[in-house]
Amino acid sequence: MNYHDLHPKEIRKLMRNEMITTPTAGMCGGYAQANLVILPQKYADDFKLFAEYNPKPCPILEITELGSFITIKTAHNANIITDIPKYFIYKDGVKTDECYNAEKYWSDDFVCFLIGCSFSFEEALMREGIEVRHITMGCNVPMYKTNIQCKTSGIFSGPYVVSMRPIKSEDIKKAYEITEKFPHVHGAPIHSGNPEEIGIKDINKPDYGDKVEIKAGEVPVFWACGVTPQAAIENAKPEIVITHAPGHMFITDILNSEIEERLFG
Repeated sequence: MNYHDLHPKEIRKLMRNEMITTPTAGMCGGYAQANLVILPQKYADDFKLFAEYNPKPCPILEITELGSFITIKTAHNANIITDIPKYFIYKDGVKTDECYNAEKYWSDDFVCFLIGCSFSFEEALMREGIEVRHITMGCNVPMYKTNIQCKTSGIFSGPYVVSMRPIKSEDIKKAYEITEKFPHVHGAPIHSGNPEEIGIKDINKPDYGDKVEIKAGEVPVFWACGVTPQAAIENAKPEIVITHAPGHMFITDILNSEIEERLFG
């Protein structure tokens, strides 16, 4: 089935019925995607500040009201705990479950955060002739923990997580120029070239997602990633947190071309 051409509302229904459980790169062409963090109210202020301190990896698109899992700004009446293809459950900083529906873990004490995702700018790269390798290969984007440290807020601290896309050396400048226009979905890359400079010892062993091929003449290019909160959660060890599974995003009703004006204009 061609998920690229479906409307987000149709895709979310398929996810709700567990008919889509795969990474969402390339789905709903033109529409912005989002990372998810759901946590108890007592941590919400510290986490919001953590995101504000670290806007490159954690650009907030929407925060729900206390006890609500229904979106207002990013999508009309979507259900955050059913309308994502796969969830991770963390207890005391340890991932204890993966599930396609997070309803059984819901508490009315929860606050939900939707955070911008780099999948949102990939269509713009492809439109300008830049291949996105994980879409070509039909797999998840590779993601890595780095030696770049986030600014701490309360119990939340930890490293930047980055996503990587191999780019032809002659296209790197263009890739920067294209993606810097999307500041609320991570914007321009934070590094290109030698992975060891940002603490990545083996490019073929991502911490999250899948390995992708890097061809001759290509350079690994790294963008800040919305999986960064999951690394912070591992450090902070709240009693329970619900997140998206890396690469399995919430698909919004907002076009990538309109995200800045619709949410932040």
